[in-house]
Amino acid sequence: MDFKHISVLLNESVDMLKVDPDGTYVDGTLGGGGHASLICSKLSSDGRLIGIDRDMDAINAAGERLEGYSCIKEIVHDNFFNIKRILKDLDIPEIDGAILDLGVSSYQLDTSERGFSYNMDADLDMRMDRSADLDAYKVVNEYEEDRLRRILRDYGEEKNAAKIARNIVKAREVKPIRTTFELSEIIKKSFPPAKRYADKHPAKRSFQAIRIEVNGELDGLGEAVSDFADVLKTGGRLSVITFHSLEDRIVKNVFADLARGCTCPKEFPVCVCGNKPKIRMINKKPITAGGEELENNNRAHSAKLRVIEKL
Repeated sequence: MDFKHISVLLNESVDMLKVDPDGTYVDGTLGGGGHASLICSKLSSDGRLIGIDRDMDAINAAGERLEGYSCIKEIVHDNFFNIKRILKDLDIPEIDGAILDLGVSSYQLDTSERGFSYNMDADLDMRMDRSADLDAYKVVNEYEEDRLRRILRDYGEEKNAAKIARNIVKAREVKPIRTTFELSEIIKKSFPPAKRYADKHPAKRSFQAIRIEVNGELDGLGEAVSDFADVLKTGGRLSVITFHSLEDRIVKNVFADLARGCTCPKEFPVCVCGNKPKIRMINKKPITAGGEELENNNRAHSAKLRVIEKL
C-alpha cells in the first residue's frame, strides 16, 4: 500500500516558519513527507532538511518523495523526543526551524494490518515503530484491570473506563483478545444500547488511549517540545500541530512556561530569579483549518496549530 497521508494545516504551518533558503529545518514527524516536501521546495541546495520518524514505512516513502529536491536531506529513523542527541550525532548545533505534526498518520489508520483502526479487522498492534516490544495486544491482554482503567480514563478521557476495563479482563479470562474487531465489540457492549450507535464510535476514545500507551506519545512530550525550543537559533520558529486536548494542553503549557520568564511569587517587589522569556508566541490562539480543508480532510477538524519564535 502506498503511504498516503494528507498533511493538515500544511501551508499555514510551513509559512509560519518563514523558511530561510539556506537554513536548517527539522520535520520531527516525517510521515509521508508532506510538510517536509513543502519545506524542501523553499530551500536552496545549501539548505538542509532533517526528517525524523519512528515508522520505517514513513521513512521509505518520504525518502522517495524528497529525492527530487536539491537541498541537503538527512532522514533519521528515530523518535523526535531524542532531537538533541540526533542533532549532536549529525554535528548540527542549532536549527532555523522545525515542525511537529503529532498523533497517528492517515496511512497508519488506513493500513489494516497496522492494527490502529476500530473500523478494520486486524491483529492488535498499534506500534508506530514496528521494532518496539510493547504492542496493543500486550496492553489489552497483560495489563492489570486498574492500570487499564487509568489508561482509558487519562489518555482517552473515557468516562466509561471502569466498565470497559472490567469487561476486557472478563473477556480475556476466556480467551486472549487478538483482533481490533474483538476489542471493539467488547468496548461497544460496555455502553448502553442507545450510546453504541451515537455519532462517535464507542471505541474511539479507548483505541486512542491504548495507542498513546503503546507509543508513549505523552510521556516526555513536554520535555521534547522544550528541547526543540532549546535547539532553535535566535529568531527560529517551531510549529506544532495537535489533534486532541491532552497533547494540546501539554504543548500550550510548555509554550506558556517558556514565554513567561520570571517565576518569582507575585508578592515579591522585584525579580530575584533572573529568568527571562525564552520564546514569544506567534499566535495567541491556535490556528485551525478553514472550510475548504475541513471539507477535504476529516482529520483536520480537531487540528490546532501553535507557533513560537526563539528570543
